[in-house]
Amino acid sequence: MPSISTNITLAFTIALTGMLVFRSHLMSSLLCLEGMMLAMFILSILFIMNLHYTVSFIMPILLLVLAACEAAIGLALLVMVSNTYGLDHIQNLNLLQC
Repeated sequence: MPSISTNITLAFTIALTGMLVFRSHLMSSLLCLEGMMLAMFILSILFIMNLHYTVSFIMPILLLVLAACEAAIGLALLVMVSNTYGLDHIQNLNLLQC
């Protein structure tokens, strides 16, 4: 079991590193963010299963629901930005413009 949690923690770290490295493209940032959320979901499931604390089984489900909402908002933002500007470079966006 420790090797599984180590692998998932490593996956979270790689996704976080990818988020820091590929921050110029919105699509890459969204994919890394989804990888981080998936790693957090699996780690929370493993943590609850190790503690045998079945009362808090709702917490990973809530995390998964929030991840789905975040993905929907991120994809809507990506579609809006790509339709407006034609690309997904974050540096070219002027967020203060009305």
